[in-house]
Amino acid sequence: MSDAPDVSAAAPDFDFEHVPRTDQSFENALAKARDGCRLTVDDGVELLTTGTDRAGIDPVRKERVLEAADHRRAEMVGDDVTFVANLNNNVTTACDTGCLFCNFKDRASKFEADAPDDHGGFTKTPAESRQAVADAVELGISEVCSVSGLHPAFALDDEHREVLESHPAPEQVNYRPPDTYTTSPGTYVDQIRAMSVDGVHVHSMTPEEAYHARRGTDWSYEAVYRRLREAGLDSAPGTAAEILVDEVREVICPGKMDTEAWLNAMEGAMAAGLPVTATIMYGHVENAMHRVMHLKRVRDLQDRTGGITEFVPLSFIHQQTPLYDRGLVSGGATDAEDELMIAVSRLFLDNIENIQTSWVKFGDEKSLKTLSCGANDFMGTLLSEEITKRAGGDYGEFRSVADYVDMVTAIGRRPVERSTDYERRHPIDPDDAPHGPRLGPRADGTPILDRTPSLADD
Repeated sequence: MSDAPDVSAAAPDFDFEHVPRTDQSFENALAKARDGCRLTVDDGVELLTTGTDRAGIDPVRKERVLEAADHRRAEMVGDDVTFVANLNNNVTTACDTGCLFCNFKDRASKFEADAPDDHGGFTKTPAESRQAVADAVELGISEVCSVSGLHPAFALDDEHREVLESHPAPEQVNYRPPDTYTTSPGTYVDQIRAMSVDGVHVHSMTPEEAYHARRGTDWSYEAVYRRLREAGLDSAPGTAAEILVDEVREVICPGKMDTEAWLNAMEGAMAAGLPVTATIMYGHVENAMHRVMHLKRVRDLQDRTGGITEFVPLSFIHQQTPLYDRGLVSGGATDAEDELMIAVSRLFLDNIENIQTSWVKFGDEKSLKTLSCGANDFMGTLLSEEITKRAGGDYGEFRSVADYVDMVTAIGRRPVERSTDYERRHPIDPDDAPHGPRLGPRADGTPILDRTPSLADD
């Protein structure tokens, strides 16, 4: 693995107010981390950079940070490696937000009824979503995760559609009626109800989607999430966070909600009784100070609410994104930066138990390494995963329970199937084959399915 300096140094030099300079020292910050003291932003910057007193990442110092994080992980959650048996059911790729880090979306105009049908995107009706989830429930999943583009025809529910239809300037709130498009996504409530099959856990509605589901109204985020919870929503993903520093958001996603709105949406979801996750998407134009400021805002949010079940560092996949095409970045994070991001997340977020790593982002070897850098959760089976693949990721879309058993036991740890909220856990005996999910409403230990070209090799 490479310990090369941050490749983003070759990208344009942004005139950011916040830069990685501190009055702290690396040794003092590391001592605080080892002693279990609550870290400051300056402490986090020193650990993430392995010291601002020298250029690049020092490999010896890096290993000391990773060791401290691995020790903290063992203290907080033990040696089990958890995963969830889940399906990704992304409803639509139609989106006009224009985030420069994303290649998942397609311009909504391409989906209009009179447009050529050659854009490669998709929109699922509620009936199609229900069928996809029903099929996956039969295979044993316990969770469906749904994160979608902001389709202009999407409304929260029928009442919200009436508000949008009567808006004096619907284009100002990014609304067009469903009959404009070849396929209507229905409403968010329709989709949540459709995906609520046989008690499967529905994990959906990011803060940005909640923002879209209240546009043109003065409804609170709590009210929006309460309606969704009544429809069957069980928890909300804290994606759309990217970097929770507005000077970075103005570069990578100027059309997206700002930091305060993201935090308000998360608080609204938790006030509505929903557990949430939180994420960071790093390795693009931001610097180490931005990353740790983000961690501080997540930690403060958890101090106020206590509803965040896990933190998910997401390494930017650059190859097929506008940021890369426009020369705003020359690559993503290095291996060393990825390891340190997970480690410092573990050390800084002293009030969040679970830190997730990603085989989709990192591949097998690197993701296993990060389980010794502070991470304890290993994502899910992901029967479908389009977002990272469209951005240029090439590590596949499906992982069987047997895959998890083989990988986790190879590093001397115990694989544990979990529920989305971590409340239910099923430790897996490697000798008790075949290996299949146990926690889904129809799960009976039967393997979900074999690796097939249609799922793993497209």
